[in-house]
Parts: sequence; C-alpha cells; structure tokens
Amino acid sequence: MTTFARTCNSFARCVKRLPTLVDLLMPLIVSWIMRSFLFSFTVCMLLFSSARVLRCQQSITRDPTQPEVQQRLDVDRDPIPSPDPEEIAPAGIESSLTPVQPGEIQRRQDGLYTMHQDVDEVLLNCAVVDERGRPVSDLSRSDFHIWEDGTPQTPSSFLHKDQPVSLGILVDNSGSMRDKRAAVNAAALNLLKASNPEDSAFIVNFSDRAFLDQGFTSNIDALNRGLSRFDSRGTTAMYDAVAASADELAKHANHPKQVLLVITDGADNASRLDLEQAIRRVQNLGGPVVYTIGLLFDDEKEESEQAERDLEKLSRETGGVAYFPNSLQEVNSVASEVAIDIRDQYTLGYHSTKSFRLGGYRFVRVEANTPRHGKLIVRTRKGYYAAKPLPQHTQTARESNR
Repeated sequence: MTTFARTCNSFARCVKRLPTLVDLLMPLIVSWIMRSFLFSFTVCMLLFSSARVLRCQQSITRDPTQPEVQQRLDVDRDPIPSPDPEEIAPAGIESSLTPVQPGEIQRRQDGLYTMHQDVDEVLLNCAVVDERGRPVSDLSRSDFHIWEDGTPQTPSSFLHKDQPVSLGILVDNSGSMRDKRAAVNAAALNLLKASNPEDSAFIVNFSDRAFLDQGFTSNIDALNRGLSRFDSRGTTAMYDAVAASADELAKHANHPKQVLLVITDGADNASRLDLEQAIRRVQNLGGPVVYTIGLLFDDEKEESEQAERDLEKLSRETGGVAYFPNSLQEVNSVASEVAIDIRDQYTLGYHSTKSFRLGGYRFVRVEANTPRHGKLIVRTRKGYYAAKPLPQHTQTARESNR
C-alpha cells in the first residue's frame, strides 16, 4: 500500500504541474503556426506575382493587332493550312489614304502629308502555238497585242528565254491512287530532271489535307523523297491544296515565273473552297500557271466528265493546259510535254490604263500576229484581280502649327 500511495502522490504532483507546462509551450506553438502561415502566404504571393509578370511580358512582346507567327512549312509532313473562303469587302468602301489619281498629295488626320504613285505591272506568261499545236518561238514584242477589259494596252516589257521557274508539284494521295503512284512519281521525277538547273521546286501530297513533304529545293534526291511519301486517305481536297500551294509560292518562291502541276485521278470531294474560290485565290496572287494531269480512265463516266470539266477550267483560267492520258503508260510522255511547255514561253508586261485603286477583276486577252505564220493561238491567264496597292510614300512632311 505504501508503494501504491507514493505512486498516487507522484501522479497528483504531475497533474498539478500540467498547466504550468502548457503555459510554457503555448508561445512556441503559436509562433510555429504563425511562421507556417507567413511562409505559405509568401509563396502564394510570389506565384501570383510571377504569373502577372509573365502575362505582362506576353502582352508587351506580342502585338495583338498583328497575326501570330506561324511555323515554317518546309518541315517534313507539315500540313499546309486549308484556306478559308475569302470575304468580299462591300462595294464603295475605300481607304482614307486612297488618292484620286497617282501622284496626288493627301493630308492624313495626324498631319502627315503623303504622295502616292501606282507602279504596278501586270506580267503574263504566254505560250504560243500554231494551228497544228506546234510551239512558235520566233516572235518579237511587236507581234503581240494585249487588251484589258477591251481596252488596248501597251507592252512595257518582253522576254523570251528559258527562265528559271518556281514549281510546285501536287500529287493526289487518296486511296484510289495507290496503284498509280509508282508511274506518277517516275514521270514527275523525269520532269524535274529535265528542268532548268536553277529551277526550285516543292512537293505537296494531298488527300483530305495537303502536306508539304518537301520545301523549295533544287536537290533531285530530296524531291524524290518527297514524292515517295504515300499515306493514302479516302477523300480528295484538291482545291484547298491548289490554293494553299499558291500561297506557298507567293511567300517563298525565288523566281517570278511560277507554275503548279496537279496530278489527280478524280473529282474534288472534300475541299472547303469551291473551284471558283480556288481560281480566284490563284489569280489574286498574280499567278501561277496551273497545269493539270487527270488520270480519269478508271472513273465512272459521270464523275470523269465532272472532273475533266473542273481540271480544264482550272488550267484554262490560269494559262495552263489540262492533260488526260488514256493509261499510266502515257503519263511520262505527258509530263515531258508539260516540261517543254513550261520552258518555251514568252513573258509580257504592261502597266494597266485602269488605276489599280479601283480593284476588281480584269479580263485579259492576248493575240499574236505575224506574216511569217498563219493563225496563232496564245495561251495565258484569262484575267486577274487588281489588288489595291499599298501607299508608297515618296515624300512626307508634318504640318506645323507655326
């Protein structure tokens, strides 16, 4: 009992001391809680500040009024974006800087005076053949006559020689082309080998989307690798591929003479653009000439006839030729004809008598006549859309308040 009593007394003394221990530890506990709270609060504020700084930097480094910088298209298997249909601006809307006549001086709202000049030249690549379809290569500038919207135009430049070409080769990659690709690739490669050594070409394979499988190059091996990429899909978005490839030429071509060669075995059935919109996109870019090869010998009659009409119109409106071989064995000879046609052309330039500020579509007609030949046939684009030129500031002066 004595031991038990002592134990109880010791326990009682510890219980009496407990409030004293709590009083001693409480400041330490409160201090630890406050430090933890302050540390967490500080971390949160630092993260919040960093996020604000990052957003500020982004808003400073990127001008929201400018388009975003896009990735380059000459990376293997990069898809070429499918263009949206163009929106037509309402008639009658003119820029406040558009002069009434070239050379007129205008005062802007900010007090800056600008003088504008219209220096645009229309360039036409023309192929000339006789009544038998044979190329005619001995014409001079005086043998050509140009009309724009029925009004005679005066040629300002003339060139007839084998000029380097920026060429885009577009090959249908739909499932129906699987058994045709070997012959098509061989023919396209032969065309490239017959080209001017200074030519630069790119390869686009298209089905439901268009892929730039080889950017601009003169390297035949690289172009051959681009042609060898085959990833068949079920649908054909040819019009989108043509419009996107014309954009590629406009952005990266290093020669003014530009050509697209399209090889397909059927009608378009997947494009966002229709045929007229695709032709307009090409014409808006000042070219290029579009040659087409339609492998339609295996198609149903109705589909074949529609595809033939579309390919002929696409080539005719841009100054090219549509070919329709009867078998795969003829594809190589057709490609050789295209190569010859591209090489043997005249380039005519003129300054339109109608101001470019008026915009709109202009119909173009070119004839060639000479006593040395009989009836001659000139093939060139049927017209173009006049782009309103950007102001060219040849003289500026700020208004003075004195």
